[in-house]
Amino acid sequence: MNPEKDSYNLIITGVGGQGNVLSSQLIGQAFVHKGYFTTIGETYGASQRGGSVMSHIRISLQKQLSPLIPRGKADVIVALEPVEALRVLTQYGNPETVVIVNTRPIYPVDVIAGNEEYPEFAEIKKSLETLSRKVYYIPATERAMEMGSPILGNMIMIGALLSVHFLPLSMEEFRQTLSKNFNGQRLETNLQALEEGGKIIES
Repeated sequence: MNPEKDSYNLIITGVGGQGNVLSSQLIGQAFVHKGYFTTIGETYGASQRGGSVMSHIRISLQKQLSPLIPRGKADVIVALEPVEALRVLTQYGNPETVVIVNTRPIYPVDVIAGNEEYPEFAEIKKSLETLSRKVYYIPATERAMEMGSPILGNMIMIGALLSVHFLPLSMEEFRQTLSKNFNGQRLETNLQALEEGGKIIES
């Protein structure tokens, strides 16, 4: 985290059904509670489940920023799907961008039907590392399934994001936001997933 930095551009990307939008709303809410100006812009590919979803989160201590991050200006990209990481990085990334990527692919309909090929993970990895400053690989889907639900992958990814300390938001501050939105078993499960993401970074 750069203490001199006033504004941050975060993109959370994935495909429909991965909890992308909820993640961006919770992070935005946490920054609002801290007193930051926060703007969230959502962009969608195919509208059905499985289409691309991208959330632009812009935070600043000084002013309200426009909803969409300019091309090449993302500070951090959190990708719930590997190809989506590469697609967003080529458009919005720069050599200083940090990428946190879930390693489990979700194959588009055209790939499943045999009309297109999904890139080898080694190819994706090489491109991500060439185009960014640092890449963190998180087995979020596998850990979420071990915890009982693949949808927890989004919370594991947020735990990883907060644990690399590139944004001025602590794990404890985000826990408080979760407690304002969830209760009971749902809160407990999401808190466990958040901690799991932190453990992956620290291991």
